[in-house]
Amino acid sequence: MKRWVFLALGVLFVGLGIIGAFLPLMPTTIFIILAAGCFARSSPRLEAWLLNHKTFGPSLRAWRENGAIPRKGKIFACLGMGFGLALFFWAWLAHPNRHVWVAVMVTAIIGACAAFVVSRPDA
Repeated sequence: MKRWVFLALGVLFVGLGIIGAFLPLMPTTIFIILAAGCFARSSPRLEAWLLNHKTFGPSLRAWRENGAIPRKGKIFACLGMGFGLALFFWAWLAHPNRHVWVAVMVTAIIGACAAFVVSRPDA
């Protein structure tokens, strides 16, 4: 049963990763990394397919071997987070019942995520 749950999650994460490749605010890489982890526990064939994929494979292997993120990936991730934060503030400022703590929390979470991405070694 556990194997089927990981297989279903892997397929879901691949789908979300593909959607994220086309939607600017949705991440791709983290979903592909999660899919590879799920496939490692459920389907060696699908895990190998992801690891050898011409687009996703190099980033996945770099992450597994060194926890590394390509410089281009870091730049796009931080730009995406910055764009998402800007959209959040645009909507937040337009809302009549603004709560400062919400803006502080969102900024802190996105800042922590960006710091993590930047702190990873270059692939």
